[in-house]
Amino acid sequence: MRIDLHTHSLISDGTDTPAELVANAARVGLDVVALTDHDTLAGLDEARAAAPANGIKVLGGVELSCEIANRSIHLLGLGVRADCGPLNEEMARVRVGRDGRVALMAAKLQELGYDVSEADILAQAEDAASVGRPHVADVLVAKGYVADRAEAFATLIYDGGPAYVGRYQTPLTTGIALVHQAGGVSVLAHPWGRGSRDLLDVAVLASLRDAGLDAIEVNHQDHDDETRAQLGGIAAELGLIQTGSSDYHGSGKTGHGLGVNVTSVESLNAIIALIQARGGVGLS
Repeated sequence: MRIDLHTHSLISDGTDTPAELVANAARVGLDVVALTDHDTLAGLDEARAAAPANGIKVLGGVELSCEIANRSIHLLGLGVRADCGPLNEEMARVRVGRDGRVALMAAKLQELGYDVSEADILAQAEDAASVGRPHVADVLVAKGYVADRAEAFATLIYDGGPAYVGRYQTPLTTGIALVHQAGGVSVLAHPWGRGSRDLLDVAVLASLRDAGLDAIEVNHQDHDDETRAQLGGIAAELGLIQTGSSDYHGSGKTGHGLGVNVTSVESLNAIIALIQARGGVGLS
């Protein structure tokens, strides 16, 4: 069984519709796929509706924009209920923060000599429920300023970059609590990628485990083999579930094809057991 527990659709910053994502997951031989768009659950009904015709199971989820020590950290919430008021309110607060910085980022880019407007960014995002930096990057690509999203992030819109604007993010321990309140399983996404290794050392990971963290995304494209081995050892020591996933964004993110990393059946079974015990939403 092949299981990919971290993917994105155009409801946030991917390029596939939720139905297309499910069909593409089935096409590459996945048996289970989790849709985890940024700070929204808006694509889950469409993804679940597409599952039976494609002979695949869908696990609903979300990738929450969190922070610890004033640095950005992402948290997956797998199996969360869509009717959880506190989680929905927090996601809406984060999305307002995302939307509010669009005009500010456009203004910074204009000051730097780039012809990018707020209208350009919103048009690029189309009907996305969650607008973010990848949409800014896509405008820069479309206008020929950079070759791809990676270059846009590396040169202009990285954290603290010349066109970067900060925004509200959920405190990480609050995010973990909200995921549990919604019946879900909390997974720390790509914890040692993107310069976060120094922040999330063993002591901090242990404190997060004590705060309710359930799992660590060990097998991710941001982690080399040595990092995966070290994180796997820490997860085992702390009693945390280990997951693996693609972090698929369609054509918006190269090197992250569906199923490039997968989660074991044993880990999926442990996740589903927790979801069931907490009253969350399992596979459909």
